Amino acid sequence: MKNYLLFFGESNILPIFRHNSFNFKFMEIIHVSAECYPIAKAGGLGDVVGALPKYLNEAGHIAKVVMPMYRTKFLTNNEWEVVHKGATNMGDYFFDYTVIKEQTNKLGFDLYLIDIYGLLDRDKVYGYDDDSSRFTAFQIAFVDWLSAWMHRPDVVHVHDHHTGLIPFMMKYCYRYNHLASIPTVFTIHNAQYQGWMGWNNSVWLPPYDTWKTGMLDWQDMINPLASAVKCADKVTTVSWSYLDELRYMSNGLEALFEYEKGKCSGILNGIDAKVWDPAADTYIKDDYTIETVQAGKLKNKINLCDQFGLDVNKPLFVFIGRLVGEKAADILPRVIGDSFYYVGRKMNFLILGSGDPSVEAELNGLMPISQNDYSSYIGYNEALSHLMYAGADFLLMPSRVEPCGLNQMYAMRYGTMPLVRNTGGLRDTVKDIGTANGYGLVFEHAEVGDVCHAIWRAVNLYQNKEQFASCRERMMNLDFSWEKSIQQYITLYQSLK
Repeated sequence: MKNYLLFFGESNILPIFRHNSFNFKFMEIIHVSAECYPIAKAGGLGDVVGALPKYLNEAGHIAKVVMPMYRTKFLTNNEWEVVHKGATNMGDYFFDYTVIKEQTNKLGFDLYLIDIYGLLDRDKVYGYDDDSSRFTAFQIAFVDWLSAWMHRPDVVHVHDHHTGLIPFMMKYCYRYNHLASIPTVFTIHNAQYQGWMGWNNSVWLPPYDTWKTGMLDWQDMINPLASAVKCADKVTTVSWSYLDELRYMSNGLEALFEYEKGKCSGILNGIDAKVWDPAADTYIKDDYTIETVQAGKLKNKINLCDQFGLDVNKPLFVFIGRLVGEKAADILPRVIGDSFYYVGRKMNFLILGSGDPSVEAELNGLMPISQNDYSSYIGYNEALSHLMYAGADFLLMPSRVEPCGLNQMYAMRYGTMPLVRNTGGLRDTVKDIGTANGYGLVFEHAEVGDVCHAIWRAVNLYQNKEQFASCRERMMNLDFSWEKSIQQYITLYQSLK
């Protein structure tokens, strides 16, 4: 019978032979993130952190997630236990913090939430004036809790700038330098957002070796993302092409990525094939498989068009995502208007998203011109997004920046053809129909003319039922599941031992 040990600060039980002579190869990986689906999600970061640990566990490892305790429905609808209470400070601000754990392991991994009264007890993930102090305090609390553990995890894996100061604190803050031997991995989901802070905020950090100030600095500011690139043992990006792009387009960090390229690697995100499965999707009424895709998609399209007053006989183009500049959402109103003018009213458009108020207003302003061929839903609606993937014919992704992109993978899983700009992860996952065995539509520039031309190509393809059906079958046979990517992460973690 195996012996077991309950470690301080945790509620799960691990085999005591974990680090002994039996030399088992499984590892304990702690993921730290501002987002995790389905607890709190603002974009692809949440989807990745909600899936990667689950598949690491299925591969035989022990993966856990730590994130802030936002006041979400997931918090109130589930059962929790307190696993740790602590007290620390952020400069002259002293605070108590509490760590709670979801009791049922319903997500396929241990989930821990850190609560700090007055800072993390918010309804939304981002968008507050004190976001810098909120996430700095969260990181300090995590490292403080980790330092109290009676064992050491094999890897601490942090995600995006909201957790980017953790590798620095583990290595160079006097209070926590006993954690310096724990390897750290930093994943960049989007380098456009870096968490910049003025040096007046350096007092927030626990006392550190001032000779290491340069490990925080970039262009005379504290830059958490740059700091993580410097301090983490390994750095990953979410696609191969995005890794290459960072060396010439990373919002001021180009020289840093060139210098640190030796420890950087690109690992393409996967999708959770259990959540995104048209044959078993709980969000849609009419499930379908690759064998029944034509009939199944038509039923969902009818449902979708009925909800929004659209003509089911026309090809349906959808956009799902944040209405922000990096997604090129600002060109959508002109794309729709110019497509109607130059291509003709041969298609439907449906937009789901929120973001820039001016873009939202422009999209709402198109409603009066609709002839049963345009509608929009301003906001976030998970159930509607699933129905749109299931019912749409084409997905628009004109992104100016797209480190990986998950939407195009979801779309193809549901037999919906993506129209994408040739950038980042879109380049790595979508092959134009003009090439051998192609299955999507690719254009070069995030400009109105390029997108309208792609829409014209799509309308013509839609009329060629045989070719369109062949592309659908090819897309649905593609494998973008996490099983393909998970071994790359495992190999990366093992290289740190």
